[in-house]
Amino acid sequence: MGPALAVGTAAPKAGIVLAALAAAGVLLDREPRRRSVWMLLALVLAAVILVGHIADTDQFRSLTDERLRFVALCALALLTVVLLASVFVRRPEALPVLVVAVLPFRVPIEAAGTTTNLLVPLYLVIAGGCAAFAWRALRERDAPEGPDAVRPLALALSAFLVLYALQALYSKDFDTALEQVVFFYVPFALLFALLREVRWTREVVLACLGVLVVLSLVFCGIGFWEYGRRELFWNPKVIAANQFESYFRVNSVFWDPNVYGRFLALVMIALAGFLLWTRRAGVAVATGAALAVLWGGLVLTFSQSSFAALLAGLAVLAALRWDVRRTVAAAVVGVALAAAIAVAFQDTLKIDLGSSSGLNKVTSGRSDLIEGGLDLFANRPLQGYGSGSFGRAYRVERKGNQQQAVSASHTMPVTVAAEQGLIGLAAYLAVVGAALFTLFGDRAFARARAHGGEGDMRVARAALAAMFVALLVHTMVYAAFLEDPFTWVILAAGAALAPLAKLNEARVPAPAPRREPVPAAG
Repeated sequence: MGPALAVGTAAPKAGIVLAALAAAGVLLDREPRRRSVWMLLALVLAAVILVGHIADTDQFRSLTDERLRFVALCALALLTVVLLASVFVRRPEALPVLVVAVLPFRVPIEAAGTTTNLLVPLYLVIAGGCAAFAWRALRERDAPEGPDAVRPLALALSAFLVLYALQALYSKDFDTALEQVVFFYVPFALLFALLREVRWTREVVLACLGVLVVLSLVFCGIGFWEYGRRELFWNPKVIAANQFESYFRVNSVFWDPNVYGRFLALVMIALAGFLLWTRRAGVAVATGAALAVLWGGLVLTFSQSSFAALLAGLAVLAALRWDVRRTVAAAVVGVALAAAIAVAFQDTLKIDLGSSSGLNKVTSGRSDLIEGGLDLFANRPLQGYGSGSFGRAYRVERKGNQQQAVSASHTMPVTVAAEQGLIGLAAYLAVVGAALFTLFGDRAFARARAHGGEGDMRVARAALAAMFVALLVHTMVYAAFLEDPFTWVILAAGAALAPLAKLNEARVPAPAPRREPVPAAG
């Protein structure tokens, strides 16, 4: 390896480690001025690494070949960031609403020979939020207030992020690891830090929910149009698959029907939480109507993982609204009944659970792919094959094809174990544990059954907890845990609402003791 090639390889490796460390500084450093420095450093490093990564692609060269157009695009992006920052400085509550509004929208970008759908609008909003935060920090110089209630979650996220960057150094697929860090982990860590600073009032929560519902209804309308016309906007793989299946899957504006289904399921859980605690008949009717439309959109995705996620989220809501033990008992009975039906009517359902091929067909290929992932983990149980290496390692070690490799990474814990070994798996489990502790670790909304209204922070937090569980279930049979910005938004909102929910709990008066009537004198 020549000196120039060695430097060219070392620079991006050092870059993503430094970017990960800067993002960790944003999550852990509570002094506003230092945090703003970490933010700007992470942004600059991510931008430089990104440009270096895509500099040789045809898509990037098509922009830079015409200097004037390239300069105009850069100026437009900078102007957009400045305008957004000015809005967020005057109205900080606009940040979460705008984040939610741009969450689903992606732009295809060519990188390392493949096309990646990136959340470019969200990146601009994050950059504007960071600029606004730095401006306020330099002018106001606020000191951190009291202990950090969600320090364990911030520590777990930081550890996973830095560890992922370090394990990318020996990865069999460094390009994929770099894209994960630069495209997802670093910007989403900044997003988490920004949203934690927001003052989550009743109006902000309802505005975010309203935006999500409107977007979901629009996406469902597009999905209904696709199903009626039997046409999809994009994703050649889904278009080709629809030609050979007996059913037609829609993806609306999303690349993947499963991602579209997950989005709808999460919004449905948020609406269901709102519905369970509302006391107004008109609101309940309107919410029920919206849920009916979203259910129709979800059905057309034929996404089994999204159905499972929806059921898990609804079960959590039921436990929080009524009784945990009864909900668990009902869930166990339901699962047992479904399993019994599947076993008893295998011929009718055209499934064969007694063979590996039949089980693989029922699980859409997941059983073989999970087995392959576990084999990779067994080969390197401590350190794994390196961050982002699942696809390449699967093809090399298992002699699989590209389609199998892509599908194999859809089972999140197995992917983490194969890529990062026991070290990375421990970090992943720490993130999951800290997130669950943050969302469920106290009884702040335990009395919401008796006292909560639809605008109460405890009810919003209950919905967020249910949404996180649903998303977690979805990642067990699909993909994209920390690669999904929705995860970071849910965790940030839940972390910000945790102390508010506790405050509201303290302010709720305990119900007056019941007095027995005094018997009249005879």
